Amino acid sequence: MLLDLALFSAISYIVYQFYQQSGTQPDLKTSRHLEIPESSMIREKIDEVLQDISPSVGIEQKHLKHITKNNTDLVVASVGLTTAFVGKIYPPSALLSIPCALYATRRSNKRTLKLTLKGKTDVDTMVSITIVGCLAFGYYAAASWFAIMSVLATRLLMKVVHDSSHHLIHDFGQQPNMVWKIIDTVEIQVPINSLQEGDHIVVNAGEMIPIDGLVVSGVAMIDQHVLTGESKPVQKQPDDVVFSSTLIISGQLHIQVQKTGQDTVVAKIIHILNNTVDFKSTTSLRAEKLGKKLVNPILLSSLVAMPIIGVNSALAIIAAHPKNKLIGIPPISILSYFNLASRQGILIKDGRSLELLTRVDTIIFDKTGTLTENSFCTSRIYCFADYDENDILAYAAAVERHQKHPLANAILQTAKERGIEVPDLQQCECRFGHGLIAQVEGKTVHVGSQQFILASKIDIPKLDLDITEHFNLVMVAIDEQLVGAIELQTLIRPEAKAVIQRLKQRPNIRSLYILSGDTELATRTMAEELGIKNYFAEVMPDRKAEIIEKLQQEGHFICYVGDGVNDSIALKKSQMSVSLRGASTIATDTAQVVLMDGGIDHLNTLFDLAEQFNKNMNTTLILTVIPSIVGVTGALFLHFGVLPIVILNTAGVVMGTLNAVSPLLRQNRATSIVRRH
Repeated sequence: MLLDLALFSAISYIVYQFYQQSGTQPDLKTSRHLEIPESSMIREKIDEVLQDISPSVGIEQKHLKHITKNNTDLVVASVGLTTAFVGKIYPPSALLSIPCALYATRRSNKRTLKLTLKGKTDVDTMVSITIVGCLAFGYYAAASWFAIMSVLATRLLMKVVHDSSHHLIHDFGQQPNMVWKIIDTVEIQVPINSLQEGDHIVVNAGEMIPIDGLVVSGVAMIDQHVLTGESKPVQKQPDDVVFSSTLIISGQLHIQVQKTGQDTVVAKIIHILNNTVDFKSTTSLRAEKLGKKLVNPILLSSLVAMPIIGVNSALAIIAAHPKNKLIGIPPISILSYFNLASRQGILIKDGRSLELLTRVDTIIFDKTGTLTENSFCTSRIYCFADYDENDILAYAAAVERHQKHPLANAILQTAKERGIEVPDLQQCECRFGHGLIAQVEGKTVHVGSQQFILASKIDIPKLDLDITEHFNLVMVAIDEQLVGAIELQTLIRPEAKAVIQRLKQRPNIRSLYILSGDTELATRTMAEELGIKNYFAEVMPDRKAEIIEKLQQEGHFICYVGDGVNDSIALKKSQMSVSLRGASTIATDTAQVVLMDGGIDHLNTLFDLAEQFNKNMNTTLILTVIPSIVGVTGALFLHFGVLPIVILNTAGVVMGTLNAVSPLLRQNRATSIVRRH
């Protein structure tokens, strides 16, 4: 009797504390829908809440309704436990615990009834049999306690899932309500939702940029780690693009509004993240299948063992089924790692990616824009006639001055660095993909590739220069005479060599390839410099998929890394795809993973997170299954009843959940330490 009273007091205190905590409403600014298997009572409860946790009218009222339901279940189950203990003194009162326990677990009971009518069983069947069995054989306290633990476990999972999903896009949701708009040179504060494309706004130091736009005037340092994971602020000046949810550290910007509301990059990222967690990982599916497969064997074992070990222990075997632990907890681990990835500028659009990455043994890099920067530098200028380097550069710069491609930028930059006065351009005709014809100072100037010069019927005389040994060679002809050539060199990303070396050290990575549309010489030179043995050169976009398919047939599990330009076919064909296009093209990018800073710095981080995720997931599943194994063993050989099994199951939920969120806890702790220092 004393033990019963002690247990009752402890449980009452836990329930009271949990109920008090549940009165605090979570921040409802942002969240998402999380996919949890249909067979779970927990799935139904969490799903009801998370489907409504999104920006919409009446959100707080909707969420309050679900919180109230859970609170009601907790109170009813607690009343049932109270009446069960009062029944020790006044037996008739114990009967009141029957409707309380049945009401608190009504969702499982309804589903069990539907399945039974169809001749089927499910994990919810285990919950209902345990509750009904305990009540039928007079174990009222055990039934009520089991109901309370089920409700508490559901609340715990709901809270963790909500908090994890909320933090995942918390930074993206921080938007000001008002903004300073420029109207007739006067700054007027207006609601942000009144802004339209073309409006001009002012954003000052310490303020968050509320829209996507183009800088009109001003210079500022901007913290955009929320999008790209960059630790250092970047400078923005006129003609630069800025994105919503980035923070101005210093300076002031006048910005022309380009996108607002749901059209901004941040809004599109939130939409992607909402869809990202709507999946079942392979591990989650295995856990769900395991839980379903164990239902009938456990029911049969309980039935066979009942005459030997008694009703209470037989019900304990059923109660020991891992049930919703196998289904509800793995998504928490998945959310934790999505969160960690997003904090480092890695956007995972397909949830299976974290598991697929550990199977990758071959990485294929697109060359231009992925291993190289989207810029060139002038390495040498060749003179073939009575023109010096500056003359050739001046005419080339005049023709290219209104072009925006990287080759033109390199020529113009070199002319600027040399202080060359660029002549006026009188007339220009563009031959797309080949070259330009222009009138400069009364002369006809051709600027373009060797093929363009030959197609223009301009002779290329025998030169000391072997053109075939040079790539990115821009030729210049004046009045039908070839006068010179400008050799442009691509710049390898400064982080490329270090990233490649780390990838080569990974035990699961067997081979690296470069896939390029550039010349054999350019591709081979790049491969040798980076230490990559395998490459394919002069590959058109439509042939990239053929090469990938051939490698897959040879047994390669491929991760394709590209900048997204002309790479959509290759990205889709590969088992894994990573894009470097960054925030500006996030909505149209076809890759499963996007490195938001536009570089490959975080590529190894992505693989590290994938390895850690799979280890964490396996540990989580072990921690949730072990209590069930101990429970079944205890019921068979130590005559455990339902109450010890409930305690073990609760321990499993707590241990599994703590392990699932441990990466985030460590990250938050590290972040707090850094901020303090």
